[in-house]
Formats: sequence, C-alpha cells, structure tokens
Amino acid sequence: MPSFRPPLDLTLHREPLLAILRAVIDTPQLSRADLNHLLRQHLKETPDGRRFFAKDELIAAYRAFAETGDLPPFEPAVLERLRLKPMRTTSGVTVITVLTKPFPCPGECIFCPNDVRMPKSYLRDEPGAQRAELNAFDPYLQTYTRLRALHNMGHPTDKIELIVLGGTWSFYPESYQIWFIKRLFDALHDFGRAIDRTAEVRALLEAETLAQFKPHPATTAPAETVDGADFSRTYNQVVAHLYEAELRRSRQQADQVGAGLLPRTLITEYATWSELEAAHRENETAPCRCVGLVIETRPDHISAAEVLRIRRLGCTKVQIGFQSLDDAILRLNKRGHTVAATRRAVRLLRQAGFKIHAHWMPNLYGATPTSDKEDYQQLFNDPDFCPDELKIYPCSLIESAELMGKYRSGEWQPYSTETLTDLLADCLRATPEYCRLTRIIRDIPSTDIVVGNKITNLRELVEARLAANGERSRDIRAREVRGRQIAPEALHLDELAYTTSNGREIFLQFITEGRQIAGFLRLSLPERSIPPLIETLHGSAIIREVHVYGQALGIGEEAAGKAQHSGLGTRLIERAAEIARAGGYARLAVISAVGTRGYYRGRGFRDADLYQVRDLHL
Repeated sequence: MPSFRPPLDLTLHREPLLAILRAVIDTPQLSRADLNHLLRQHLKETPDGRRFFAKDELIAAYRAFAETGDLPPFEPAVLERLRLKPMRTTSGVTVITVLTKPFPCPGECIFCPNDVRMPKSYLRDEPGAQRAELNAFDPYLQTYTRLRALHNMGHPTDKIELIVLGGTWSFYPESYQIWFIKRLFDALHDFGRAIDRTAEVRALLEAETLAQFKPHPATTAPAETVDGADFSRTYNQVVAHLYEAELRRSRQQADQVGAGLLPRTLITEYATWSELEAAHRENETAPCRCVGLVIETRPDHISAAEVLRIRRLGCTKVQIGFQSLDDAILRLNKRGHTVAATRRAVRLLRQAGFKIHAHWMPNLYGATPTSDKEDYQQLFNDPDFCPDELKIYPCSLIESAELMGKYRSGEWQPYSTETLTDLLADCLRATPEYCRLTRIIRDIPSTDIVVGNKITNLRELVEARLAANGERSRDIRAREVRGRQIAPEALHLDELAYTTSNGREIFLQFITEGRQIAGFLRLSLPERSIPPLIETLHGSAIIREVHVYGQALGIGEEAAGKAQHSGLGTRLIERAAEIARAGGYARLAVISAVGTRGYYRGRGFRDADLYQVRDLHL
C-alpha cells in the first residue's frame, strides 16, 4: 500500500545521508548486512527519536545528490544496491497490475467470491484490489501511483508490462475498454514527462459519484459472513442494483460526449479508436513504454472477431480461466462453458500469436487428487492446450462463495496440506520447460479463507519436497537467471519443438549448462491449411514472444554480465528467421507490444495491420 510519510528534508539530513551513500558507492559487493550496518551507524534524527533511514529515502537522496554534484554521476549499479524488493523486476520488465471497476459478470462459478465492492472474483483485502479501491478503480490513478511507488523503490519505469484484471474483460462495454486502455497510456506518458494530474483526477472523482463505486453500507454482498449467508441474489443482481444508476449515467455521459453534446473530463469513460491509436504511436518513443499488455477473460467470450479486437487495443497476452478440462467438473461448479470452448479459445488466440496464460484450479467441487493429476497432465499432453504460462489456484473456500453450502453439507472438503503438496509436486514434475508457472497459490489473505490452503510459501515447500528427492521444477520461473552474473560464452541455444492445434511450436532458449534460462523466443509455425484470421499473417511464421531475463535495465543501459541488452534477443530473432525460412514461410510476423515496435523495426520488421512483419526472401 502507498506510504503517506512526508518527503524527507535532504538538507536537514545531508551529512548522514552522504555518509551512507558514499559507502554504498565505494562497496560494489554491498550485502544486505553491510547496508543494515551502515544504517545503524548513521541514524535519522526525528522529533520522536533516532530512526533508520528508509530505503526509498536513500534512493531519493542518491538521485538528488548525484544530480547536484554532491555525489559522482548517477550509476544504475548503485541504485541496484539500494533497491527495495528487487524481485519485482528480475524477470526483465516492470509489471503494473490494475483492476477494472465492479461490473456484472457472465459467470456463476460456485467457487468465486461475491464481494460487490470489487470486480467479480476479487476480494477487497487482496493487495492489488486495495490499491484499485484506493484509486476508485480509475486507470490513470492506478497506473500513475504505482509508477511513482516503483520509481521511489528504485525500479526502472521505462519498460512496463500492464496487466488488466477484473471479472471478464470481454463483457465490459467496448467504449469503456477503449477509454480504460487509453488512460493507462496517458499515465505512462505523463509520468515519463514528469506531469502529475493525479490531484485533478481525484478532485473530479470526488465530485462525480458515478466513478466512486462505493455501495451503501447497509447493502452487502450476497454473503459477507460465515453465518447467515444469503444466496437468494447473485453477484450480478446485487451489482446491477447498487450501480444501476451510476452505470446508466456513465453510458449516457459517454454517448453524449461522443455526440459532442457534453465536454469531456479526465474521468469521462469515453475515447475513440483513433485517440487510442494516437496514444499507441506516442508510446513508441515515450520515456515509459508499454512492452506488454495483458487482459483476462473467459473461454466462452473468445471469438475470431474478439481476438482481433483485443489485438487492436494493443494486447499481447491473454489470461484465460481453464479451471478444469473435465466437462463434468465444469458443470458441477457452474462454470458456464465446456472444454470445447476452451479448445476453441486457445486455438484462436494461438492463431493470432497471443501468449496464453491459463488459470487452473485443483480441488474443485467433484474433483479428486487423482482426477486433478490426470487433468494437469492433459494440459500439456493434449495439443489443444499447451499454455505458455500458468497460474495454479488450489480452491479455497471464501465465505461469500456459493461453495459454502457444499462445505456445510459435507459434499466438498479441502485437500489436506500433505495431499495438496503431493499433488503440486506432481504438477511441477509434469510442467515442460516452455511453460512459466507464475503462481502456485492466489494472493488471498488468510483471514478471508474459511478453509483451504493458508500457507503463503506453498511453492517453496513443494520445491523443497522435489529437492529432497533429487528433483527440481523445469518450468521457466524456476530456471530464470534473475540477477546472476552470466558470461555470454556460458550460454548455448537450445530448441524444443512441440505440436499444437495450429501446427508446430519451437521454443528457443539460451541456457547455461545447468539449464538456467537467460532468454527465450516462442515461434509458431502454423499449418498452411488453416486460414489466417487476418491477411497480415498469410504465409507467416509468428514470433509470439521474445523475453530476456535478468534485472530490468533502462532503455539503452548495459551492465556487465547481465543478460539484458547483451544481444540475446537479436540472436533469437535471427535464429527464428532461419527456422521459418527453412520451413518455407515467406514472412516472419511478430505480435509486438506498442513500446517494442521501434525495437523490431531495427531488426528488419516493418509495420503492417496489427502486426509487424519481415520478408524472408526465400
């Protein structure tokens, strides 16, 4: 959560700050213990006594004193020693997650929480949800305040992956979607130019109740407590009742603005496609660039038209809830779609080059550890699935979920920790090298969980169990080089081929002898018998993702021994071009993010409709 501590008076604390920072500059191998020792030696004098300097205060002081000449010129390596929570950017980019506003959802899943203060499936106590509510779900405020917090913690803010969560994205009105995405880009651009409109936006939000989304205190979700839960009204019915006037007014206001009848404000939920495309063009060379844009939706809301529409928004990855690959389990849990819908959705998304980030849930109502193990193996043994990334969310009981009734009647019980750990160990064993397991549990506060897993470091326990047997996970996340120093000559190119519903995939990865991964590329080689969704992709192999790991560096920065900016991306692209040319493809297309278009132009790609392409000259 954001800190409301007032800015530090650098003049008042000049001497102890300079003493700490000079020592940090002079100690390239500074450890956490070394820094703590320095902080104990040079304390901050306050009216309430002597205190440690906070790391964000040290970072602000370092930037200021390096600019004034009191310290040597700014060096990213020094900032890295001071950085708070360095793991946030060791995957190569800086991630910002935002939530959409509460809105009706097409699903009726019995495991889903029903907190009407939040978009469907989210809880108010989750960290990202708290930040969203604090900013009234406004896309500009959520993005700008997160950028500022990350900057204050010492993280680079020039290469941003934007993740948009909340209910089913495809169910929100198109006008809201265009406006929401444009305002994300507005925040990137303003932050990069040191323009801060947050006070103006907050003032407008205070004046416009339609954007606050704060239900009357007497009205609660269908079930707010364990006792006396009332499921007579669905989430959609409650949300529609609470926000009906606000939602109607919002739509009418957007229509009137579009017709030129009302002036637009910074919170009016209206923008045109041409305005969004202009924001895209500006972002290509902006100080804060979007290098990935992610939305989440349901399989039954994916169509060919929808795939191209979200691509037009600038999206490069889709989070999609598989939950189970068993129709009987889906039906018991009122998921509202079949496995066939999931197959079709994955096929369309892969055909369009999207990265596919699946969600899968063990311990659903009707499942068993044995059926879950078989289900997980199908994720990667069946060519119709093979997700690129995966979140494993063991089902936990939230008091506002309809599953509460099944628990009370004894029809559903959570797996024991031992059973769940065994199951997850099997899952990690079955995960191929081309998949990244981004999460093993969902970040739900234990106070919100009635029964189910409450262990926050469950992944660590599962990996320890594998290690005890001389095993380890092969997924990408477990193999990332992160902040390690890697000599280029210590890497070799490895290629893994597998079959999908669209053709063949080649996973190219630069790895060490121990198979630690420094960078990878996902290359799709579509079957020529399958018509492309768009003419741009006719006769094209598709680069679906290029990613180089290690601590995120600023655009143009270099660091000795770091994977980022060491030419691995270019080498991967050139090898992909060789493979595509040998396979008889006339062109190589890439589903580039808005902020990476310039990068690909520099590697022989030209702009085309929704994609960038490079002729292979067979």
